[in-house]
Amino acid sequence: MSTVTQVSTCTEQYKMWKDKALFSNDVYAARKALERAFFWMELRSAFIFLHTVEMAKGDDKETKRKLLQAKLNLSRKLTEHLKDTLKGI
Repeated sequence: MSTVTQVSTCTEQYKMWKDKALFSNDVYAARKALERAFFWMELRSAFIFLHTVEMAKGDDKETKRKLLQAKLNLSRKLTEHLKDTLKGI
């Protein structure tokens, strides 16, 4: 998945959950929606940061290794989030 796709997906999810939180009448539902919105905002920021580092210092072998590890960590975090979401259904 390209960085542009990752960032746009995160942005769409953030906006959706933010709107749900803002327009919810239930405090508990609004809190859960805000947690999800912050998750997507954090993930979006991380993808943008990694892309910026990759563009600035992507030629260095050590940097490439660290970027790959960071992307793997983000994928794990996303997988854990999806598992938690599926448990809640």
